[in-house]
Amino acid sequence: MPDYPDVVQYAVPGFIAAILLEFLWVRLKGRGGRFETRDALTSLIMGAGNVAEGLLLGFVGWTFLMALWAITPFDLGTSWWVVALCFVLDDLRYYWVHRLGHRSRWVWASHVNHHSSQHYNLTTALRQTWTGTVTFMVILRAPLVLMGFHPAIIVFVGGLNLIYQFWIHTEAIGRMPRWIEAVMNTPSHHRVHHGRNPRYLDSNYAGVFIVWDKLFGTFVPELDEDRPEYGLVHNIATFNPLRVAFHEWVGIFKDVTRRGLTMRHRLYYAFAAPGWSHDGSRQDTAAIKREHLARHPEARGTPGFDI
Repeated sequence: MPDYPDVVQYAVPGFIAAILLEFLWVRLKGRGGRFETRDALTSLIMGAGNVAEGLLLGFVGWTFLMALWAITPFDLGTSWWVVALCFVLDDLRYYWVHRLGHRSRWVWASHVNHHSSQHYNLTTALRQTWTGTVTFMVILRAPLVLMGFHPAIIVFVGGLNLIYQFWIHTEAIGRMPRWIEAVMNTPSHHRVHHGRNPRYLDSNYAGVFIVWDKLFGTFVPELDEDRPEYGLVHNIATFNPLRVAFHEWVGIFKDVTRRGLTMRHRLYYAFAAPGWSHDGSRQDTAAIKREHLARHPEARGTPGFDI
C-alpha cells in the first residue's frame, strides 16, 4: 500500500494564515473584496462539515476504488512521473465532474452550497459540500484505477488539486502574467465561474489547468465592463449551514413528489439541468442566456454568449 500524506490536513494552517492576511489586506487597503462575518462563519462551518463527512463516509469511495484495484490487470507503480501524470488526468476528471455538477441537478444539489455565498474571498473556498458521497461521483475516478493508478495516488493528487484551488478564491489578486492565465486556472478565471451574470453562467470549470475549458469550449474571460456578481441566480438569503447544505435536496424531493407528474417529469426534476421544469415556469442557464440576448442583442457573439 503506497503511503502518501494527507496534504490537505497539512495545508490547513496555511489556509488560516492566508485568510487572515486577505482580511487584513481588505480592511487596511479598502479594496480586494468584501468580508461579512456571518457569511465567513457559514463558510468555515461548511468546511468543517465537509471534513466530518469525509471522516464518516470516506470509506464508501475508498472501498469502491480498492475493489476496482483488485480487478485491474495494470499497475503503473509509484514513480514521480506516474504521480505527475495522475495529477494531470485527475484534473481532467475534475473538469468533467465539475461540469456535470452544473448540468445535472442531482450533482448540483451537492455543489450548489459552494456557490451560495454572495461574497468572494478565501473563506468561500472552504464552503464545501456535506453530501458529495451521495452523488457517487467517485465513479468518474474509476478509469484512473483501471488504467493502473493506485487509489492512494489518486487521493493524494486530489488533495493537491484541492489545495491549488484554495488561493484562486480571491478578489485581492487581479490578473496574473499572460502565460499563466493562458494555461493555469487563476483568480480571474475562477471569479468568472462564480459569477451569476448571464455571461458567466456555466463556464470555467477547470480545477488547475484552464486549458480544459479552452479545449472543450467552456472558457469565458473576465471582462472589466461586466464585473462578476457572486451568488446564485436566485440567492437563498440565509446563513444557516443546514439550509445551505440541504436546500437543493429538499427542492428535489418536493419536485419529484408533486402530484400529477409523469415518471419522465420526476426523473428530469432530479437529473436534468438545474432550472428545468415540466411547465416552463423556471429557467435553466440556456434560457437565461437567451432572455439576456433578447434584451441585449448587441451582446450576441461576445464572450459568454458564443458557447
